[in-house]
Amino acid sequence: MDIPVASRRKPSDPTFAELFTPKLVTILREGYGWSRFRADAVAGLTVAIVALPLSMAIAIGSGLSPDKGLYTAIVGGFLISLLGGSRFQIGGPAGAFIVLVATIVERHGYDGLVLATIMAGMIMLGAGFLRFGTYIKYIPFPVTVGFTAGIAVIIFASQMKELLGLDMAKEPAALVPKIQAIAGSIYSVKPATVLLSLLAIAIMLGLRHYRPKWPGLLIAVGATALLTFLFHLDVATIGTRFGGIPRSLPAPSLPAFDLAMVRAVLPDAIAIALLGAIESLLSAVVADGMTGRRHRSNCELVAQGAANIAAVTFGGMCATGTIARTATNVRANAHGPVAGMLHALYILLFMLVAAPLAAYIPLAALGAVLAIVAWNMAEKEEFWGLLRGSWADAVVLLATFLLTIFEDLTLAIAVGVTLGAFLFLHRMAEAVEVETGHRVMVEDEADSSGAARTAYDPRDLNGDVVVYRISGAFFFGATAAVSGVLDRIGEHPKLFVLDLTGVPFVDSTAAKALERFVHKLRHSGTQVYFAGASANVRRPMLTAGLIKPLVHYASTTQDAMAHWRSSLAAGDLASQNR
Repeated sequence: MDIPVASRRKPSDPTFAELFTPKLVTILREGYGWSRFRADAVAGLTVAIVALPLSMAIAIGSGLSPDKGLYTAIVGGFLISLLGGSRFQIGGPAGAFIVLVATIVERHGYDGLVLATIMAGMIMLGAGFLRFGTYIKYIPFPVTVGFTAGIAVIIFASQMKELLGLDMAKEPAALVPKIQAIAGSIYSVKPATVLLSLLAIAIMLGLRHYRPKWPGLLIAVGATALLTFLFHLDVATIGTRFGGIPRSLPAPSLPAFDLAMVRAVLPDAIAIALLGAIESLLSAVVADGMTGRRHRSNCELVAQGAANIAAVTFGGMCATGTIARTATNVRANAHGPVAGMLHALYILLFMLVAAPLAAYIPLAALGAVLAIVAWNMAEKEEFWGLLRGSWADAVVLLATFLLTIFEDLTLAIAVGVTLGAFLFLHRMAEAVEVETGHRVMVEDEADSSGAARTAYDPRDLNGDVVVYRISGAFFFGATAAVSGVLDRIGEHPKLFVLDLTGVPFVDSTAAKALERFVHKLRHSGTQVYFAGASANVRRPMLTAGLIKPLVHYASTTQDAMAHWRSSLAAGDLASQNR
């Protein structure tokens, strides 16, 4: 009869309502009065002032017209706040998407972007309902820093045309061809454009330092637009390049698609879904850290999926949670999702009332906005800190960074995550230890009941008992090393005890290796006991065939040896009675 091992009771899983109820509902249940609405109204206006020029700049940087950025901030931003699992998340177009969107538009046109975004929205909806949101936290930190820094480099390079006023017939999306095109057009630099760019950057940096609470982005854009209008500067503006922006939202519509287009944009859809999920959940985590609240990751993914589908239906682009605007929302003392919804309505009000004024905004100013965004995105301190840290983190960081710049964002994330996983498995495999000898055999500490354990000295057992202890996760990466140690047992003891107290996890590969080892011992007449195996550890071993009479289970090493001695004594007594 085996000695029972205590199992830990698991808490019940959360209900569907607990996982997918939007935070807006939670806020309303708590009680939502006039004072809280007033706080959200002020916070929403503050965020809208930041989001207004940024949304247009991101759309232009992505190779689209500025109105598509505004549509995304209005429709996508409203739905992300309405349906999302974070109290403070602000959604809209994000700088992280610039490279990806520009590449998709260059290859498949705007219709291809719409299809890819709809497919990405469906992927995020499915991932949310399948509760995959919690797995985003397993993206290694060096991967996020690497691809964010790579995107920042490409964004900055993409704005050189607007910052310098270069005459370029076509600007490639890839970095190396882009740099070559810029170098070939450098002779067309316009002094007025350069001066406006420098002025916009100086205003933003100066206000950040001396008046950090002032809306630096909007002031810089407004000041340069006023100068352009007053002095009739010969620079590219939203009006000269795009003919201004509309004064209303377009009617919802979708272009015609076919199966060939679906297949062509599927990798892009996966990239949009992955990047959108990472960006939005990182933003929600940042908000949690600033407020002490806790977001619902799966509910947030569902909201992101719905918002992306709706945004392109109304003529927009990819939407996601944005870290900078979310942080601004928190600092502006927002109370809940109503602030994000109002921020979208404020931008819509701007389109209805002040759209003609946008025609005077110089593209150099919006290029300066994105240059500052790229500088802030680069996470320079984290980048250099990882480079100075372990070699494994540096390898993952550089691989992700360089692949983002020179190849493809999707490939960069895939390679970075794979490298990080393999390096983690290597570290975990190296952390597994197998102990033998007197130190394992003699245990004089008290057990869980407070009674002193029986101590066994191997010299008193005449080699009849061998005890091994494994510490660490016993999985396929550590199987070869552990099996090598176990197979080096030269003697054939009467009892072999394997102490698994320090093993939190056993996978099927390790369990099968133990099964082969135990069969080898049983052929030589050795009794085998596994001690201290938790329920999670026992489950895969039982599945692998490690059951009675092949192996017995005990709570401790001492219990196993005591049970074995009792069995021997009972056997001797039975033979005497015969």
